[in-house]
Amino acid sequence: MEKAVMLDRVSRLLAAYKGGELGGEVMPEDANPGLAKDSAEAYLYFTLPMALNYQRNSYTLWKCACQSYLDHDTRDIFSPLIVSRMDNATLREKLLKYKVALQPNKQPVIWNTLCTSIVAFFDGDIRNLFASCDYSVAKIKRFLAEHKKAFPYLGGEKIINYWLFVMQAYTDLSFCDRHMITVAPDTHVVQASVRLGMITAEQATKADVQQSVAAAWEDLLKNTSLDPIDVHTPLWLWSRGKFALDIMRLS
Repeated sequence: MEKAVMLDRVSRLLAAYKGGELGGEVMPEDANPGLAKDSAEAYLYFTLPMALNYQRNSYTLWKCACQSYLDHDTRDIFSPLIVSRMDNATLREKLLKYKVALQPNKQPVIWNTLCTSIVAFFDGDIRNLFASCDYSVAKIKRFLAEHKKAFPYLGGEKIINYWLFVMQAYTDLSFCDRHMITVAPDTHVVQASVRLGMITAEQATKADVQQSVAAAWEDLLKNTSLDPIDVHTPLWLWSRGKFALDIMRLS
């Protein structure tokens, strides 16, 4: 597929998104308690649930997270310092109350590990991660790759890019190399990439599909005014809407 043809399709998709034709008036992370964008609390709110954002509906996850934050009995799960001192049974009960965690054994361990690491590495304030990495996406990715066990799931191929995208959208965070945030290749983004012709249906069945999708978008958008993450939400919404809008037929 010629690059010009593909870029034209992307342009149509973005125009449809901006025109409200793909929906998306309410995104999953809009379920939040309205914390100050520059606050440590906001940074933690949009970080911790990300580690549990796999094999589940994103809208449901963030609704559960918001309920937990608004309940004074469960709000402390968003404090790494408190969690690091909390007994396992109490943490499990609090995470399960509003179903932030669905797996009663595995997911509380993930949450506890992440909180303990945020305390150990960053004095309980995840904003210190970004500052210590000079607000560089490349450096943040490198750090998390080198400390995978300390920050479970957060550094994964899909979650890290989506997490960084959400952080720059819902907090005051700004990156010096935003173009290094790739599309977050979840199921919807993969399906939309196949539909557009970015990758083949056969590639979508391979174990390295996430890397293939990320590389394809990075290559296509190189030397354009778009960063790969700019197409994430339009792709996600288009697929979630079952491709009701035929981008290829738009003129």
